[in-house]
Amino acid sequence: MEKLADNIWVAEGDIVDFHGFPYPTRCVIVRLADDELWCWSPIALTPALKSAIDGLGQPKHLVSPNKIHHLYLQDWKEAWPEAKLWGPASTIHKRSDLTFEAPLEDEPPASWQGAIDQVWFNGSPVMDEIVFFHRPSQTAILADLSENFSESFIRQYWKGWQRWIARPWGITEGKGHAPLEWRLSFIRRKATRAARDRLFAWKPRRVIMAHGEIQLENGLAFLKRAFAWIG
Repeated sequence: MEKLADNIWVAEGDIVDFHGFPYPTRCVIVRLADDELWCWSPIALTPALKSAIDGLGQPKHLVSPNKIHHLYLQDWKEAWPEAKLWGPASTIHKRSDLTFEAPLEDEPPASWQGAIDQVWFNGSPVMDEIVFFHRPSQTAILADLSENFSESFIRQYWKGWQRWIARPWGITEGKGHAPLEWRLSFIRRKATRAARDRLFAWKPRRVIMAHGEIQLENGLAFLKRAFAWIG
């Protein structure tokens, strides 16, 4: 667990296989009022991680930002049965074995209003994503709408032909784009620009993404580069 600012932590998880590509995993923990914890994109739950989380407070909200980030929800729900499950409709449809709260869209639930804002990127018929903003620390939290792999990571874990793909796709440091195939699927550009503009209006200082190098400063400048493909 790494503390990034008051009441916000990052936990790094295992590397998982995603269609043959090694991907790192990352969870964000935010402490709300009354020591309630908001847990974004739960990762593999080890005894050490559970102990660290219990030391911060009580997990009350387990959040899937998109239909890809769902693998460990059931483990966290089993560990903390009182926690509520949240996600967009696409996640809820995919995980029909679990019971979720109302689908997440543009407006945050009352449970975290004031501390965490959100915007729904739904301009693609293939996959949508809820992007979050932790107001006290000025931190934007993205899953796959920005992938920002370091050169050292792809050299260590990706095969030669995979490295050849990563750079032109723009998912390495210096661009930080969403994967090319997802970008091409955003056919509803007006809605996508509106979501992007809401994200920019928050003027984030930090940017956390699920895969790649966290941006601790100059968050808005990073996001403008990462979303330049929208036009």
